[in-house]
Amino acid sequence: MATVRFTQHLARFFPALEQDVEVPGATVSEIVRALEDKYPGMGGYLVDDQGALRQHVNIFIGNEIIHDQKRLTDKVEDTDKIFVLQALSGG
Repeated sequence: MATVRFTQHLARFFPALEQDVEVPGATVSEIVRALEDKYPGMGGYLVDDQGALRQHVNIFIGNEIIHDQKRLTDKVEDTDKIFVLQALSGG
């Protein structure tokens, strides 16, 4: 299973969130679904109602940002490290 790592900012919205979570999935879309199963509401935070990555979210597989931000079809290997980052804004 791939390992997903989150920024600590998400713990504010998902108090049970672990720093590193192993979830099954062969694509980023499957990983997002598995995260939704484990942390209800996470899927809606990461993707919109069409399944596209939300504007304020970036997902990396290793050091590479995912390429398909609309359908999340990027392939994921069991040994991959996935990083979920949120853009923070304000003034």
